[in-house]
Parts: sequence; C-alpha cells; structure tokens
Amino acid sequence: MKLHQLRYIWEVAKQDLNVSKAAAHLFSSQPGISKQIRLLEEELGLQIFTRRGKHLVEITEAGQEILDTSGEILQQVEKIQSLAREYGQEQAGSLSLATTHTQCRYVLPPVIRRFIDKYPEISLHMHQGTPKQISASAAEGAADFAIATEALELYSHLVMLPCYRWNRSILVPKGHPLAQENELTLCNIAKYPIITYTFGFTGRSKLDEAFDAQGLRPRVVLTAADADVIKTYVRLGLGIGIVASMAFDEMIDSDLIALDASDLFESSTTKIGFRRNNYLRSYMYDFIEMFAPHLTRDLVREGLETKSSAEFDRLVEAIELPTL
Repeated sequence: MKLHQLRYIWEVAKQDLNVSKAAAHLFSSQPGISKQIRLLEEELGLQIFTRRGKHLVEITEAGQEILDTSGEILQQVEKIQSLAREYGQEQAGSLSLATTHTQCRYVLPPVIRRFIDKYPEISLHMHQGTPKQISASAAEGAADFAIATEALELYSHLVMLPCYRWNRSILVPKGHPLAQENELTLCNIAKYPIITYTFGFTGRSKLDEAFDAQGLRPRVVLTAADADVIKTYVRLGLGIGIVASMAFDEMIDSDLIALDASDLFESSTTKIGFRRNNYLRSYMYDFIEMFAPHLTRDLVREGLETKSSAEFDRLVEAIELPTL
C-alpha cells in the first residue's frame, strides 16, 4: 500500500467518482489512477468502488471505511509536512480563509493589514461562499480557518471559537418616515418593504425569528448575500435595508441613515473554526489573536485539549466577547 494510492481514492471520491476530474486535479492520468486503484483493491482483497463497465458507480460499505481512514492518514501527513515547514521556514507559508463577503469587506481588512505587515512572506487566500461551502472548505483542508455566523451546525467537525457579537441596523434614505418615528419597533419596520440578507447569510435567521415571535410577516422584496448590494437598492428607493451594523460607514454611506436595531434582534456571534487535528503554525495563532484578541495562544491550545463537548462549552462560555 502506497500513500499516493490513498490520495487517488480520496480524490476520486471527492470528485463524485469521476476519475478524469480526479486525474486532472492530481496532474496524473486516468489510466494511471485506475490502475493504482485496482492494485490497491487487489492488495486489500476487496472492492472500494463498485463498477459498471469501466465506470465507478458507488462506494462500497468497506470502501467508505477505508476512505474515512485514508482521509485521517492524509491529514496526518499534511500535519507532518506543516511541522517541517514550521521549523524549516518559520516566516514563510500560506494562510487560507473561508468566510462571507461581510467579513471580507467590513471586518477583516485591518486584521489582514496588520498580519501582512508582520508576515510579508505569508501568502493569503480568501474564499467567499455560503455557510455550506465555507464548512466544506475547512473540512476538506482547502481552508485553514472558517469564519462564520450562520448555520453553525454545519461546523460540528471543527473547533469553533467565539470572536465577537454584533447586531443590526435599519438603513433608510435621508428624509424617510421611519427615521422620524419616536420609537423604532418591529411593527413599524414591517410596514415597509424590506431588503436584507439571503437566508443563511450574516445572521438572517435571527431576523426571521424576531418577526416570527411577534406574529409579523414582513414583505421582503429583495435579498442579497452582501450589504453593498442591499445599500444600492435602498438608495434606489425599493425598500428599507436591514444589515449588520458594522456594514454601515458614516463617510461612505453619508446619504443614508442607520437606525440602531440592537434592542429588537438577538445579537449574533461570529466564530472562527479549524479542524481539531490541524497543525497550527505560529503565524496562524497570531492571526487568530489579531482577529479576536481574547483568543490567546494559551486559550486556543486549551480549547484543543478539551476532552468533551461539555468541557469545551464551559471554556467558551467563560469568554467575555466584544461587541462590534
């Protein structure tokens, strides 16, 4: 059994049993990969994949267990390689982040600036996507860190550490009637067409829960994945916007008014996550602390060493979070 054979079966499974795609991704050939898979199956004395003619059609029950173990082995190999890089090139490497547009546009820029100033030899890669895509990127090792707020159940395979709390603002053009109200209420907000985030992005679920709790059915006329798009259509007069408060800039958005809605909606918590068996290089610890200063190297290591989910929950519950 050879390591490259495990890489082949892992990549074939990842590419939905498409050997041609796996070969292209691994810079190999389809016949070469097919031959190595056959040799591995012969050595093990069982089938990893069932076939119809020359095509792979399904992963066998035994094959799935072999794939799960192969994934763990490949992650350990990656960890060894990271260790070698850590001690061989302490100031060189790469850092890959999977997150949403809101984080990339409004929260991360000063953090990225500080990080690059300290580590000019580290190449940074940011992958924007849906919560499901962000989770998959971190799980498959395509991203070192996942930064997320919504659908946290998708991240159960990751260590998720709380970074900060945030809430929402209502955006209206200057002179809008809502800005003249003595008190901002959900009932008042629900009178107007609403432009907000697509479900699954940037705390949208908390918004829906607040209206549902009061039996209100607001008219959402437009949804988008990022606040810049929402603000564009608020300016066109299509409705009022509900966005993360951090997405409002008094200078850039001087033609709009932001009404604080933190008393109307439950706050959301943004977390940073990574695989438990992922080897964190020194600069990765530094990035986490730059993004969330309370997440010191010692605290992150303590989180990694917890033996149960209950122990981990007690640890993170004791963390006092800043509010953006």
